[in-house]
Amino acid sequence: MAVSKIDAALLCKMFLAGAANLDANKEWINELNVFPVPDGDTGTNMTLTIMSAAREVEAIDRPDMESVAKAISSGSLRGARGNSGVILSQLFRGFCKVIGEYKKLDCTIIAEACRRAVETAYKAVMKPKEGTILTVAKGISLKADELSDMDDVDAFLSALIEHGEFVLSQTPEMLPVLKEAGVVDSGGQGLIVVLKGALDGLRGKEISLDVSVTGTVAVKRSSGAGMEEADIKFGYCTEFIIMLEKEFDHTEEKAFKSYLESIGDSIVCVAMDDIVKVHVHTNEPGNAIQKGLSYGQLTSMKIDNMREEHHERVIKNAEAEAAKQKEESLKEEEETAAAERVPYGFVAVSIGEGMNEIYRSLGVEGLIEGGQTMNPSTEDMLAAIEKVNADVVYVFPNNKNIIMAANQAAELTEDKEIVVIPTKTTPQGIAALISFVPEGTPEENRESMTEAIETVKTGQVTYSVRDTTVDGVEIKKDDIMGIGDDTILAAGSDVEQVALEMLDKMTDEESELISIYYGEDISDESGEAFAAKVEELYPDCDVEVQNGGQPIYYYVISVE
Repeated sequence: MAVSKIDAALLCKMFLAGAANLDANKEWINELNVFPVPDGDTGTNMTLTIMSAAREVEAIDRPDMESVAKAISSGSLRGARGNSGVILSQLFRGFCKVIGEYKKLDCTIIAEACRRAVETAYKAVMKPKEGTILTVAKGISLKADELSDMDDVDAFLSALIEHGEFVLSQTPEMLPVLKEAGVVDSGGQGLIVVLKGALDGLRGKEISLDVSVTGTVAVKRSSGAGMEEADIKFGYCTEFIIMLEKEFDHTEEKAFKSYLESIGDSIVCVAMDDIVKVHVHTNEPGNAIQKGLSYGQLTSMKIDNMREEHHERVIKNAEAEAAKQKEESLKEEEETAAAERVPYGFVAVSIGEGMNEIYRSLGVEGLIEGGQTMNPSTEDMLAAIEKVNADVVYVFPNNKNIIMAANQAAELTEDKEIVVIPTKTTPQGIAALISFVPEGTPEENRESMTEAIETVKTGQVTYSVRDTTVDGVEIKKDDIMGIGDDTILAAGSDVEQVALEMLDKMTDEESELISIYYGEDISDESGEAFAAKVEELYPDCDVEVQNGGQPIYYYVISVE
């Protein structure tokens, strides 16, 4: 039977099915990324974004279209991570602006919502690039306009997905880097996966979705007792005393214990004169009791459901933890309110204790753990901004995949002026902070700091997580790569050799300063020895070396 309209309850089911399908396919989507770096890839970022919205959708008791639209829009905006996640959240935002005004959705309304979704997403991107998720979304929207007079929503969505897949197949022709790597756009693929999941939801396919999933691992809830419910193999703690009416010698005792071991664990069986004290954890307490009755009458029987006790402990511990967090939060809010508001403050994305210390020394109060290994969300940005009690807060994303989330946080902040400096690397963030002028206006500092980051070249040495080809450089899994601001500059098997080859391509006759930050996998001795070698090779440059402590990246090197 054809479906002509979608109500709020069905939309919830479709959205959760789309989220589940994305979560199930995120690693495959990650594999489509052109740069083979071990980072927060497209599939992971899009999944984290949609899961944030899925949690809010699933929490709605009695859904109506307005509440569902608000949950999808708000949840995805705040949970958005990485450029792909931010664009996905903007697509949802535009789509929800339309659907929230209706009680049911037909093909005409969906087409209108698709059109608004694309308009909103394109506006959010400073320099939209074709051959990306934006192109796929636009193609779907144009097809929706063409078919908007259809009555069958299933057939309508099927046609949109089919056309979207065709547009996706053309993305390598629009972006040479995709064609060279032999892949389609990963963000566009992610969007198609979401839509296919939603269509499955429309058709009644059963889904299983754990909305606690964050990234590639589920949130592990502590019981406070050192044991998870999944660890409780036998659920009933069973105790009783047998008042013996027949012989219970060593042979019988051994046979009885053997039986208990066949149905449970944690066994205690102690015979004393004419009584036997029994304790066993089992899923079959009745069988344990029945076996005990074969030896005599029972007394002091007690059966406790350990899973139920576990839940009670979880609830009590959760309530205690929530109360503690609330108390700490209120205290923090009071301290923040009591503190004197200052003219300016800083928020920076950083990773590695060495890098953190450098930023602290430059006056950064709001440090966000993240960066390339895990892109922080818009919500993370907002939380850090909130803690900085200043009229103007300067934000340094320090990664090109985090800038859009920072801009989104700036739009959502109402009580402070937020100035996002579009830093793409940690050294750029440091250079921008050094150029800050306390007496300058936000506009003047934005201009001077932006100029400062343009003088910084950054190279990062890491390893490859997949085979690919980028700008003519063939990369194999586990190769060492030297990645410049725009492309891979060197590749090989030796960390130091790759770093030197990369540095050679970053320097010229105008280079004055080389800054080296070695990561957690490089010893102090090796880091200092490498810096000494660089000093010998570049005698006209000042060379600085610091322990950045960053994971994933053996060296982060800047040239100014």
